[in-house]
Amino acid sequence: MVHVAVFCGASSGRDPHYAAVAAQVGASLARRGLGVVYGGGHVGLMGAVADAAMAAGGRVVGVIPGFMTERELAHDRVSELITVKDMHERKLVMHERSQAVMALPGGFGTLDELFELLTWRQLGLHAKPMGLLNVNGFYAPLLEQMARMERDGFLHGSTRVLAHEAVDPLIDLLLANIIRP
Repeated sequence: MVHVAVFCGASSGRDPHYAAVAAQVGASLARRGLGVVYGGGHVGLMGAVADAAMAAGGRVVGVIPGFMTERELAHDRVSELITVKDMHERKLVMHERSQAVMALPGGFGTLDELFELLTWRQLGLHAKPMGLLNVNGFYAPLLEQMARMERDGFLHGSTRVLAHEAVDPLIDLLLANIIRP
């Protein structure tokens, strides 16, 4: 089964549209027979993705650091919950368990996850497709910055990120770019 790592906020943000789109992501991945690998929480956009995927009959793998389970943030109804030592191990396990990556809106944690995997890709440690779901133009400034970095010679083609404003077209792009063995 192909799994997509979904990076997103543990908050829902101020606009309820973010949570609605997160739920759409979970449901759409599940309907396509794709598994979800995510941060393991039951709150915010993370919870919306997981709940919608499970409601649609999907497989959901949560990866959460132990200190977060102690704060009762762990989702106890996912298909599989993996407790790890720290945030770094969380990113590594999410990477190992997925064949593609999608980032929804979120805060520093979401950006940290995205940037670490982008760095690994730039270093040639993986070739998984990575996509940004540009909900409400959330990632437009970042996409502009990435274009500037490429123009100025700091990024090259292998680090290119796929982006789309709509869920299903972004999933299509990710699936089309998975390198199969």
